[in-house]
Amino acid sequence: MGSTVGDALRNSLDLARHAERLGYHRYWLAEHHNMPGIASAATAVAIGHVAAGTSTIRVGSGGIMLPNHAPLMVAEAFGTLAALFPNRIDLGVGRAPGTDQATMRALRRYMGAVDSFAQDVVELQAWFRPAEPDQAVRAVPGEGQDVAIWILGSSTYGAQLAAALGLPFAFAAHFAPDHLLDASTLYRRHFKPSETCAEPYFMVCIGACVADSDEEAVRLATSTQQQFLALRRGNPGLLPPPVDDIAAVASPGELEGLRHTLRYAAVGSRNTVRTKIESVIKLTSANEVMVASQIHDHAARCRSYELLAEVRSSLGAEA
Repeated sequence: MGSTVGDALRNSLDLARHAERLGYHRYWLAEHHNMPGIASAATAVAIGHVAAGTSTIRVGSGGIMLPNHAPLMVAEAFGTLAALFPNRIDLGVGRAPGTDQATMRALRRYMGAVDSFAQDVVELQAWFRPAEPDQAVRAVPGEGQDVAIWILGSSTYGAQLAAALGLPFAFAAHFAPDHLLDASTLYRRHFKPSETCAEPYFMVCIGACVADSDEEAVRLATSTQQQFLALRRGNPGLLPPPVDDIAAVASPGELEGLRHTLRYAAVGSRNTVRTKIESVIKLTSANEVMVASQIHDHAARCRSYELLAEVRSSLGAEA
């Protein structure tokens, strides 16, 4: 509360540097529009800001909402990033618009663009390949650049598309858990090897909030819960500070909805979170786990990632 867009972007870079020192592998930013609490609408710009301030961690989009963009312009933006930061840029693309219909109209896009997502992904891949001798339109920068494309999804559609194209797949269980198991099964069952991936590579994203005690982590996680409530009530805003008891600000029906939506979230002390992450890995056979941590206090968020790094180390080969 009370922070500016500049504060948020500076804190994002500070967290990315912190994560890099702790040995995390990648750091993604998401495209959302008309969302007062999210400052990464210009996603490629935000990625450049973070990549320029770090040196080894992979930085990418979780994701670019492809219906909002011409594939050529996405290839040019991420080709530029790849030229500036070689072998460090991920391009996760999603099918949802990441906003409401009125904002889509302001973006000069239309709802039918969602229906061409598969074709747009194939076109995007083509722009990154070396240009043909007689090619009239080229992605400059873009062509020949090494940009890792991921399909993002919260349903079985993305899983099937990623499998058909032989691309890595990331599932958004941190806010849409219902189809997680079906998506992971379908992805592996129908995967076709490609130049990008010889074998399926599945990432699951879950919410995470780690503190020195279960009680403190549960309190800190009420910021995420309140943000979900605000979104569902049609009143999105800045990330609120934590409260001592989420039941004091939510109805019984809303509490049940939160339990359902956040059922894969890892919230608690190191031991509690380790047990939860172990269960998610066992359930999904995920190759990689990504965490989304919406914690109001920046120092507490950095501390959460420190403790989570200790959990990751204790998991060993499972991580």
